[in-house]
Amino acid sequence: MSKDAVNTAAVASHQDVARTPADAGDAGYSKDLKARHVNMIAIGGAIGTGLFLGAGGRLHNAGPALALAYLVCGVFAFFVVRALGELVLYRPSSGSFVSYAREFLGEKGAYVAGWMYFLNWSTTGIADITAIALYTHYWSFFTSIPQWMLALVALAVVLAVNLISVKIFGEMEFWFAIIKVATLVSFMFVGIFLLATQHKVDGQTPGLSVISDHGGVFPHGMMPVVLVMQGVIFAYAALELVGVAAGETAEPEKVVPRAVNSIMWRVGLFYVGSVVLLALLLPGSVYSGDESPFVTVLSKIGVQGAGDVMNLVVLTAAMSSLNSGLYSTGRILRSMAMAGSAPKFTARMNRSQVPYGGILLTCAVCVLGVGLNYLVPSQAFEIVLNVASLGIISTWVIIMICHLIFVRRAKAGLVTRPSFRLPGSPVTEIVTVAFLVAVLGLMWNDPEVGRKTLLLIPVVAVMLVGGWFALRRRIETATDQGLDNLTK
Repeated sequence: MSKDAVNTAAVASHQDVARTPADAGDAGYSKDLKARHVNMIAIGGAIGTGLFLGAGGRLHNAGPALALAYLVCGVFAFFVVRALGELVLYRPSSGSFVSYAREFLGEKGAYVAGWMYFLNWSTTGIADITAIALYTHYWSFFTSIPQWMLALVALAVVLAVNLISVKIFGEMEFWFAIIKVATLVSFMFVGIFLLATQHKVDGQTPGLSVISDHGGVFPHGMMPVVLVMQGVIFAYAALELVGVAAGETAEPEKVVPRAVNSIMWRVGLFYVGSVVLLALLLPGSVYSGDESPFVTVLSKIGVQGAGDVMNLVVLTAAMSSLNSGLYSTGRILRSMAMAGSAPKFTARMNRSQVPYGGILLTCAVCVLGVGLNYLVPSQAFEIVLNVASLGIISTWVIIMICHLIFVRRAKAGLVTRPSFRLPGSPVTEIVTVAFLVAVLGLMWNDPEVGRKTLLLIPVVAVMLVGGWFALRRRIETATDQGLDNLTK
């Protein structure tokens, strides 16, 4: 049976489709995520270690222009989430963009989308448990405990939370996000107070003179700003979690538009606003990748315990990211398993309606990360971060391509677009894809990190092609069975 025949049957049998889950992987989930959970998942996805820790090194390299980089990448991140939000309202699915890739790009598109997303989150999970172990070593009480052991304990705790129920996951993410937002808001109040009172920071008066007296907005030129784009995009990774979470909320048509629309002002306030404040308080050269920029500022004004508080917040952000990664890959892998493109056991669910098979597979890869922490503890974080960036860029590109095809089908009268829409289509999708591809290409100018990351692309491509040929018969069988169920 051809894929065209499957698509034709799906369109022709609209009433049957309405009675049957459009994605077999959507069946069996609870609807326990409330509006506050989804809203905070959206915030938690937008605020993480990329801001709390990563902004220090990027400010040092790019200077105040980092705020511009966050703004530009934030606009394109918003386009991606807005496009995904429209697809969610068209058809909510826990398989999210993998399910949409299956519908608009065929099984090959779903296969690539799913495994690249798994690559992103499994390697991000390794980065997260590495970060958790490093942050825990900040306190002298834990310094005698090996890094790999702390990483293993963190993984075990978050795994247990994920396996209990989706409601527990939602509650955990809700409070993680509350902590992060409260910390940022508190710092911004402190920063605004320092500016308003002209209180000296590290011996100099804060304000525009801090920028103008130290090389201006672009103290090192444009190239450092371009090179940090990859890291900035990685900082926005997890925004697409809104699409996955929508499959387990009772009223996605009400919840998703609010969550998606709020992302833009949150990005502007928390990311751009924070970086602008940091640039006005201290020169970029004072910040470092080894320390949170917020700790740097607070320590310069003599706030006792700032390092302990901020380290706890950064630790929370890393735990939140690991929690989200296990949640999303479990749902994505189940959607893939039902189509034959992932191991069968990843389709299994426990009594709490949690797809534990996919979550355990992601954990298995993270356990390899525990081994990496044992073998090369000083390099583990950097190694996996590079691989994860390939996964998130490819995921965003696939989302935009799916939306582009969706709009074309809507114009042909095959599907109906919801009222909540991505503005400027099809130009918005094309420009976003071009931007993401350009960021990928410009990474070649960074021989230390970016170039090595790009050299991984042929390796990943060979693995994907090999996997497809190994699985294609099983995928074709699953497709035929799905069509048989559709036409019964």
